[in-house]
Amino acid sequence: MRTTRWLKGTAAAAALVMLTGASAPGYDPLETFAPLDLGQPVNVYRSANGMPGPQYWQNKADYQIHASLDPAAKTLSATMQITYTNNSPDTLEVLWLQVEQNLYKPDSRGYMSFGGPLRGQTDGMHFDSTAVSVAGGKSVAVTPLVSDTRAQLQLPAPLKHGEKAVVTIRYHFTIPGTFGGRMAWGTSRDGEIFDLAQWYPRMAVYDDIRGWDTAPYLAQEFYLEYGDFDYWVTVPSNMLVAGSGELVNPQDVLTRTQLDRFEKAKQSDKTVMIRSPQEIADPATRPSQGGTLTWHYRMHDTRDVAFSASSVFAWDAARINLPGGKTALAESFYPAESQGNARWGRSTEYMKDAVENFSRRWYPYPWPAAINIAGPATGMEYPGIVFDGIDDAGKVLFWISAHEIGHSWFPMIVGSNERRDAWMDEGFNTFIDTYESDDFNHGEYGPKRDSEYAPGGGNPVDEILPLLADPDAPPIISRADTIIEKYRHPMTYFKSALGLRLLREEILGPERFDHAFRRYIAAWAFKHPKPADFFRAMESDAGEDLSYWWRGWYFHNWQLDLAVTGVSYVHDDPKQGGLVTVAAKDKLVMPATLRITFADGSTRDMRLPAETWIRQAATAVPVGGTSQVVSAVIDPDHHLPDKDRSNNAYPSK
Repeated sequence: MRTTRWLKGTAAAAALVMLTGASAPGYDPLETFAPLDLGQPVNVYRSANGMPGPQYWQNKADYQIHASLDPAAKTLSATMQITYTNNSPDTLEVLWLQVEQNLYKPDSRGYMSFGGPLRGQTDGMHFDSTAVSVAGGKSVAVTPLVSDTRAQLQLPAPLKHGEKAVVTIRYHFTIPGTFGGRMAWGTSRDGEIFDLAQWYPRMAVYDDIRGWDTAPYLAQEFYLEYGDFDYWVTVPSNMLVAGSGELVNPQDVLTRTQLDRFEKAKQSDKTVMIRSPQEIADPATRPSQGGTLTWHYRMHDTRDVAFSASSVFAWDAARINLPGGKTALAESFYPAESQGNARWGRSTEYMKDAVENFSRRWYPYPWPAAINIAGPATGMEYPGIVFDGIDDAGKVLFWISAHEIGHSWFPMIVGSNERRDAWMDEGFNTFIDTYESDDFNHGEYGPKRDSEYAPGGGNPVDEILPLLADPDAPPIISRADTIIEKYRHPMTYFKSALGLRLLREEILGPERFDHAFRRYIAAWAFKHPKPADFFRAMESDAGEDLSYWWRGWYFHNWQLDLAVTGVSYVHDDPKQGGLVTVAAKDKLVMPATLRITFADGSTRDMRLPAETWIRQAATAVPVGGTSQVVSAVIDPDHHLPDKDRSNNAYPSK
């Protein structure tokens, strides 16, 4: 190993040896750059490059559901059939279902975890009858073993690899009021709106990491298996039903005029009114008076479906243009008080633009419709349909609409486990919707860095600083249920999203990041990635060891403090080139720009890699030049979350 020639025999070299021999307070390169154990072994199911392995497997759950909504009694009753395919190498002796309606029972684990008074309650999900057949055998009645928001079905015979079980269930439940949160019924100005989600027993995921993943529902969203859905919803004839997927029988539930408008919307880039706010009270806008109508929806390759029903909906739609010449339909349903371009009159425009943008940037939207609902369950997402607020307007409606439909990518397409790793859906989705805010209508509602949720309303790298400095703040890699409300949005949404923006714009650059991120999305579309898969996928495709970044930003809540601590010259002669000493004074490091201004008026920007600090806390950087260094500034454009900017410049200000 040869000593760098230009340092030999110089006073600067001696000073540098003394400087780098001791670690600066708070920074130890052996800690920051230590090998990182991702806690998940590489095997035939999950590869070293972060992709699904050659023997990756995933079970499948297909659903047929016939449901009836009783708006007077506030109940939903249904008969459903689940066809469950065991693609795992294991033989299964039980099946597990998620029954999230049990959250609203007064003794649920979710209510116990709230740490406060009950917001409201129901008697949960009722199983009226349950039967199971295995591998084409006789259907046998079983009694679900209900444990909080889960139900175990003990199989009459083992379910072997490649075999199917058919589960038939009759059930009913009382629909919660607005205390339901993610699903509820509530009252608009002219009538009731029902937002129905978690409305059927749903298969839990059996995967290669945990086997059955049966984390209870404590209101931290979901982890579900993919499959195909056919579902029928019977409602009073005066109601409209908006559901995930494709409306299969429009001729049965729409008037001739509405059918014509519906078909027109499929060919129109401009919003087409299917039922206007002025028509809501007109009985002629329904194909029959009295009795009921059944709406039939179908959706393929999805982990879930949801729907909304109301007699007071206006309805409009427009065509979504997708890559490869494909199309989908953007739709909005809202009560009369939400009409107008300042409010929900532009909702379909927002949905269309967001889906087109996300499809162009990241991965094509796979489903036939993207629907926005104004109702009581505000700010909630399901595949192909989102629930937002009746009173949302302007930039708030745009931001929440783009964010919620952005969840179609995370976690509806890329099926991460929201119940354990909420940062992989909320943070990733917040990341992509910041770019949609930049792009929409030449930045009409931009920029958005999720900073409306953080103090200051300014530069996000400044707004994150109080969180990084908070000794009680949890790391991003925390079980979602353990993060208290104080930190839920700042950590799960804001910090996770900012971490990806910093990775894209400051560490990897857009070209490497975008290729790696798109490859990750495409590889894990309709599958179940874990955090280690994401970390490995980004490193492998981008060609970068990012362990220092994962450790500091995700596994810990470390702070960044880069400093310029001095200027010297080769052989003490400015004409032979300057040496600028840069130091890391806290545990987190990042690539940074060093801007040099010389006495002759010239300037130079140098890009310092993270490895500048891989062996020592401070490094003398040769900056060239033939005249004295007038100033040296690290991170001159204020792109990094540096906790102390007073030491970023030399001479200090």
